[in-house]
Amino acid sequence: MSPRAAASRRLGGETGRPVDLDLTGAWLVDPWAGRSGVADVVVRSGTIESIEWTGAASDDDGWADRVVVTPGFTDLHVHLREPGNSAAETIATGIAAAAHGGFTTVCAMPNTSPPLDGRGAKARFDAAVAAAGSPVRALAYGAASAGRAGEQLASVGDLAAAGVVGFSDDGSPIRSPALLRNLLAYAGMIGLPVVDHAEDPILSDGAEANEGVPATILGLKGWPGAAEASVVARDLAILADVLRDVPTARLHLTHLSTAASLELVRRAKVDGLPVTCDVTPHHLALTDDWLLGHRTFAWQPLRAAPTGPRFDTALKVNPPLRSREDAAACVAALVDGTADAIATDHAPHGEVDKAVEFGLAANGVSGLETALGVVLELVAAARLSLPRAVEALTKGPDSVLGATAPRAGFVVGAPADLVVFDPAARWTVTEAALASRGKNTPLLGRSLRGEVLLTVAGGRLAYEAPPA
Repeated sequence: MSPRAAASRRLGGETGRPVDLDLTGAWLVDPWAGRSGVADVVVRSGTIESIEWTGAASDDDGWADRVVVTPGFTDLHVHLREPGNSAAETIATGIAAAAHGGFTTVCAMPNTSPPLDGRGAKARFDAAVAAAGSPVRALAYGAASAGRAGEQLASVGDLAAAGVVGFSDDGSPIRSPALLRNLLAYAGMIGLPVVDHAEDPILSDGAEANEGVPATILGLKGWPGAAEASVVARDLAILADVLRDVPTARLHLTHLSTAASLELVRRAKVDGLPVTCDVTPHHLALTDDWLLGHRTFAWQPLRAAPTGPRFDTALKVNPPLRSREDAAACVAALVDGTADAIATDHAPHGEVDKAVEFGLAANGVSGLETALGVVLELVAAARLSLPRAVEALTKGPDSVLGATAPRAGFVVGAPADLVVFDPAARWTVTEAALASRGKNTPLLGRSLRGEVLLTVAGGRLAYEAPPA
């Protein structure tokens, strides 16, 4: 039986049950071991029983005609909308979307209504995760400020004791430099990262799209790259100051989108600052040219004539889609390690929030289920190697979480946490194909590479592709 056929066999049974699995001649990618190649994998009752490498280790050759097995993906940045906007997403539907996309761990942002800024909110989150009945691990950030109002610190100690994995006011920047400084110190003392959304709200006030030619043509108010880079510079300066007193302070900058911001992080890392960052699939692959109706990926030449609609509100995101040069800088940052992780910034919305005038539309794209496909398009275009892509979806984000994400790749005797996908199979993004309630993706109708066949989280079945 071919490895693809073996991986495609119906396991049957309910989501959540322990998995028995035999994969022969699959392409295994293990970022922790720094190895990829042909291997046989046996899982019994959810535990990895054996791994036998049967082919020479290789970076890129030989995987295209085999099923690929990697550790389950970790997403550092998702919005699950519950409580407050369950029409757009619930914790259960968001977790289902994660499993469909190959993610076995997701980290939910606290910008719900009410926000996750205390023990009670964290307890309600945990109860909703348990009720979802999925083995996918859903973690939560605590709010950086009380009520996410940006005026005073949230109950950092209580939130840490309740099990949050970091602190963020995402959806809004941490506006006060003094608040950020105190938070970095307190969070650093308890070993958790501060995750900041880098945006100067004065420079971005009223902005609708990236400041550039497409925005000018469409009459949209421009959003300058300086609105992001200036806050990145501020955050790095504050981090350097805090480190003198709290050497364990850690800063993570999420969804960076400009060449200038990434260069600041690159230099900070050279200087030894404990800063990490992520980039999103949409900032890697899409550009502000899409607002004009162009539908080619950032590394592809523009077609002579647009093939899609203008003012597609599925393209309205925060930070906005940038230039082709900025997209290339995001890819380069992944390649050289400046960007530690790929995070989806999964931001589902209902039609009521998107079927409006472009400038009034809610920011965000539903991205958990299309992330792998977009990343594999980058790999197919030889812009990113498969091992590095997998690392940015697994070991990279886990390293940002630190002790809250203890995992070491594939370990015999440990619970299986993995995704099996067919890199050669293509699937069409449709509303019906998405488990998320949020159908707000500009990729609707597009064919993407990579069909997820199986997602196993903690040894239990999280997702299985339906029979062909």
